[in-house]
Amino acid sequence: MRKTVAILFLIMLTGFAGANDNLMLIEEANKNYGEDNFEKAIELYQKAIHNGVESSELYYNLGNAYFKINSIPSAILYYEKAEKINPNDEAILFNLQIANNRIVDKIEQVPEIFYVRWWENILYTFTVDEWGYLSLISFAIVVIMLLFFFLTNIYWTKKISFWLGLVFIFIAGTSYLMANQKYNSFIKDHQAIVFTPTLTVKSSPSDSGIDLFVIHEGSKVQITDHVGEWYEIELANGSVGWIKENDIQKI
Repeated sequence: MRKTVAILFLIMLTGFAGANDNLMLIEEANKNYGEDNFEKAIELYQKAIHNGVESSELYYNLGNAYFKINSIPSAILYYEKAEKINPNDEAILFNLQIANNRIVDKIEQVPEIFYVRWWENILYTFTVDEWGYLSLISFAIVVIMLLFFFLTNIYWTKKISFWLGLVFIFIAGTSYLMANQKYNSFIKDHQAIVFTPTLTVKSSPSDSGIDLFVIHEGSKVQITDHVGEWYEIELANGSVGWIKENDIQKI
């Protein structure tokens, strides 16, 4: 269970009028969690989320509470939400792995092309905010290098400032692209967790479609298309099919 201190700043962003109420909700939820009243803690955490509070700590605490009552799909959902905000948090990653070990499906991921894997490893090195800060700092250094280049008459100073400026232009541009890609990934509901205990995936968006394969609650899917109440999903192993909207909850 995480402390409420790290959540306080995000609560304040929702407005001072409701900030105190939200903080009290989370403190009461933490108290109930500590007293093993996990269902009451879940109710209070969910109220805070309904009030607009979002943080990796809040989602992590909620995931832990669901795990304690053996609601594994819900635990995975909120661990995934926490990991989406803070992808490098070891506690989140560890608990998510533990929860995934408790589900039926063990889906092997299709090996990625080396440059895709390389790009994603770099992308998840920092959060959206950290990539944004890096872009801003790099751009500021570019401006400083331009000033040196145009205001000095010393040959070596001009040369060094010119090449450093090019380097930091590249860093600023790359980090901006990283921040933009991570932000778009964050705001799009393109991943989901299965909540139906046993789910038959169809070949088309229809109950009359051919049965392709079966997945179980807790499995993570990628949403690739949407037709009415049906979603086309793809598994980590490359399997594709259609399921209904009420079978999943989006991350």
